[in-house]
Amino acid sequence: MTLRVDIWSDIACPWCYLGRRRFDAALAQFGHRDDVRVTWRSYQLDPDLPERYDGSEVDYLAAAKGISPDQARTASETVIAQAAADGLDYRYDRLVPANSLRAHLLIHLAAATPGIDVGAVVEDLFAGHFTRGETISDPDVLAAIGVRHGLPAEAVRAALTDPALAARVRGDIQTARSIGITAVPFFVLEDTYAVAGAQPTAVFARALEQVWSESHPTPLISVEQSGPACGPQGCT
Repeated sequence: MTLRVDIWSDIACPWCYLGRRRFDAALAQFGHRDDVRVTWRSYQLDPDLPERYDGSEVDYLAAAKGISPDQARTASETVIAQAAADGLDYRYDRLVPANSLRAHLLIHLAAATPGIDVGAVVEDLFAGHFTRGETISDPDVLAAIGVRHGLPAEAVRAALTDPALAARVRGDIQTARSIGITAVPFFVLEDTYAVAGAQPTAVFARALEQVWSESHPTPLISVEQSGPACGPQGCT
C-alpha cells in the first residue's frame, strides 16, 4: 500500500524550496515514509520571464509586482530569514532571475528515466538557483546538474527542446488550473487532500498521518476465536 503525494512547485519560487524542506522534514519522521510516492508537478509563476532577466532579483520583483525596490527588498529579507530558520541559505545578492521552463524539462526527463532520484534533482535545481547563483535556464548548468544525478549530458540537452516533455510541463500546469491551484507550493495527497503553501513541518506531519489512517484503515483484531455464524455458503 502506498500514499501518493503530488507537489506543484516552481524552481523560481522561494516558498517552494522552503515548502519542500519542511515537507521532507515531516516525511523523515513519518513511520510509513518508505510507502510514500512523491510526484513533482510543474508550475510557472512567470512563463513570460526572459531566459535571463537583465537585473537583480529585487529589480525583477519590483517590476513584476509593481512595488518599490525598498518594498521588494523587505519582502525578500522576510523570505531569506524564514528560509534560514529551516537551514536554507538564500543568496539574493547572487540570484539570477531566469525562466524556469528548462528546469522543469530536466525534472520531467529525470522522472521518465529509471533509476534517477527525481527529488535529488529538484533539490539541486533549487540550491543552484537560490544559493549558488546559477542561471536555471542555462543548458550548461542544467547538463551539469543532470550529470551529477546520473543523466547523460547529451540527454539533458536534447530534453530542453523535446516537445513531448514540454507537453508534460503544459499538462501539469493545465491540471493545476483545472483543480483551482493559483499559487505554489501546493501539495495534493491521494488526489483528495490538499495542503497549500510552505506550511510548518508539523502541518505536513499531521496531514501525512491523517491521510494514511483514512486511506489505510487498520485491520480489525479478533478478541476471540470465531463463533457460530452464517455466510453465503450457509451457517456453521
